Amino acid sequence: MRILTSKHKVLINWWHRNAEGERENPTSFVHEWIFDGGIKVDASPSPFVMPLQAKEEAIDPEEAFIAAIASCHMMTFLTVAEKQRFSVESYADEAIGTLGKLENGRTAVTDVVLKPKIVFSGGNQPTPELLAKMHKLAHKHCFIANSVTTNITVESD
Repeated sequence: MRILTSKHKVLINWWHRNAEGERENPTSFVHEWIFDGGIKVDASPSPFVMPLQAKEEAIDPEEAFIAAIASCHMMTFLTVAEKQRFSVESYADEAIGTLGKLENGRTAVTDVVLKPKIVFSGGNQPTPELLAKMHKLAHKHCFIANSVTTNITVESD
């Protein structure tokens, strides 16, 4: 049996200067993520966690983590739906993550709630019970969900 492996690379850049080339005080933690396709994204700490070092418009690691979980679940769900011969017209998810304390006192994204709104096209519509099973199967096979200890729940219509 062949085990699937792949490597994924992201470049993270940070400079101790602002746009005018002056030293920041307090130190800004705004930085840049560059993905393998060349897409550049401004990133910073969450304004909730580090307001003086954050940039409101930038993506923070907590948001990226939640987006990765939601995106992986969606892609896996769409694969499950296709294999069961359901046609999905649209899928939207307003995922919510909670930053909290673990039993050991460390801070972590402890919970992520996925709230997918799925529209199926055609006459073949899953029952609520089958839809729940499809989400359970998607969760089981989601690479990101399998990689984290965060409690992930799905609240589907």
